[in-house]
Amino acid sequence: MSEDAARRRAEKAERAEYHAEALRRRGEEESAQAQVLIDRFVARATQAGLPTERLAARPWTGRGRYRTDVEGWYLRRDRSVGVGLDGGYYVLVVAPERFGRWRTVPLHRTPPPLQVGKGARDGESVTLEALLEMRLTETDSPRG
Repeated sequence: MSEDAARRRAEKAERAEYHAEALRRRGEEESAQAQVLIDRFVARATQAGLPTERLAARPWTGRGRYRTDVEGWYLRRDRSVGVGLDGGYYVLVVAPERFGRWRTVPLHRTPPPLQVGKGARDGESVTLEALLEMRLTETDSPRG
């Protein structure tokens, strides 16, 4: 390999690393902004007495529901996203779990996005702020 080709390859790798780092930083900043919205939602929902429930997850295969140890609110009517009393943002579609129907399946907090459903089909994407506000104004738990 010539010296010129090696230099071009190193420059490309450096640019790719720079863009990946910028994307990571932007994602962290977005999640920090979204977490402020979620914390505000949890405080307002608790103060308003919005009823909580034990969140359930479903496997991405679509068959069955799994119990979890997270208490909170569903944000979407299809019950694919929830917020816990702990202020955690949870995606409630998980990998299939052996014996998941009979055991409690652990959920892990996900960094919250400002745009829920980003990249989804038309009409499935909504800002987190709008979704939280809609959930606060609903009187019943969302069904879907």
